[in-house]
Amino acid sequence: MKKIKIVITILFLLIIYMYISNVTLIPKQIVLLEGEKYKIRTLLGIDVIQTSAVVSENGNTSQVNLNMFGNTVKQINVTRLENIEVIPVGKIIGLKLYTNGVLIVGMSEIENVNHQKERPYENLNIQEGDTILKVNDLEIQTIENLQKEINKSDGKNIDLTILKEDGTIETSNIKPVKVSNTEYKLGLWVKDAATGVGTLTYYEPNSKSFAALGHGITDSDTDKLIDIDSGNIVTSKIVSIQKGEQGKPGEIRGSIINQPTIGKVYKNTEFGIYGELTNLSNIKFNYSNKLKVALRGEIQEGNAKVLCSVDGNETEEYNIKIEKIYKDNNEDNKSMLIEVTDKNLINKTGGIIRGLSGAPIIQNGKFIGAITNVLVNSPTKGYAIFGDIMIKNMNMKY
Repeated sequence: MKKIKIVITILFLLIIYMYISNVTLIPKQIVLLEGEKYKIRTLLGIDVIQTSAVVSENGNTSQVNLNMFGNTVKQINVTRLENIEVIPVGKIIGLKLYTNGVLIVGMSEIENVNHQKERPYENLNIQEGDTILKVNDLEIQTIENLQKEINKSDGKNIDLTILKEDGTIETSNIKPVKVSNTEYKLGLWVKDAATGVGTLTYYEPNSKSFAALGHGITDSDTDKLIDIDSGNIVTSKIVSIQKGEQGKPGEIRGSIINQPTIGKVYKNTEFGIYGELTNLSNIKFNYSNKLKVALRGEIQEGNAKVLCSVDGNETEEYNIKIEKIYKDNNEDNKSMLIEVTDKNLINKTGGIIRGLSGAPIIQNGKFIGAITNVLVNSPTKGYAIFGDIMIKNMNMKY
């Protein structure tokens, strides 16, 4: 009898776990393109009920409730985008991203005024990849802000409000170390900005929104996605091109010094950089046609075109081949396996190189995606992200 009770209890807990997992895995926000379908898969006893709908110029938004045995357990916002058309760009741009707070990229012991080694961060829950948001309730945005507050402490303990990688916020009480008559340190290496070069993928004329890169900007020291507060994109001059070779990725070297700003960055996600173009006069669109965004079922293995600028500022079309399509992949930016087949592009770059991330791909008169990665041991091959993923991330609220 006791064994039966244990079995029943285990089965009951498993059923509860299944229902909780089912509800948790359904996203709170769903964005659909015109003609795209999405089926919310639920278990017995969970009902999907639409509670409201708002129609706008570019589509409509509905609110859907998940009800479990009569009680609402989750609200889902469903946005359907209609008549979305984009202008593929393919221009090399520079990016300047400013962190939300100050990012910790390393730690090291420091020597105090008495020539003793100290590690003030030791035994505290402070790690590489953490972000310092506040010092004693004062918001920190730059390294200069942080150093100023540390020096003001005069060696007394200060409270650091820290954003952890998992999104939780903690407070650490730390004692600054005096390293000179006027300066104190914590032994933390920090950054407040990042720069880079990539390709502007497309421009959506109605909202002036843009997408670029097809992947996010990560910190070079921690290899983690940078949580940005703000950012700009600027024009970039191609200084040189290092061709890709087997086992050695190539790259486009660009200069962004004293280049005009053309847009603001609002989002840095694993699926690309998103923002708004603010100065259209400083960018030339070689490709002026607005294109519809292909649904995944419309993308075919075979020939396609990629737009990119590797000769000065002029954008050209080059031939590529879609080798494999991963239609159900929503987890990363490797939606399609592609190969550069155009001899002109191979002669100039060796294939896919750093800086071409974000180059838009066109097939059958529709925008289907953008280059994201290169296969290091086969530089003419790499991956591309679906265009619908970029459109959806551009329209999602974070």
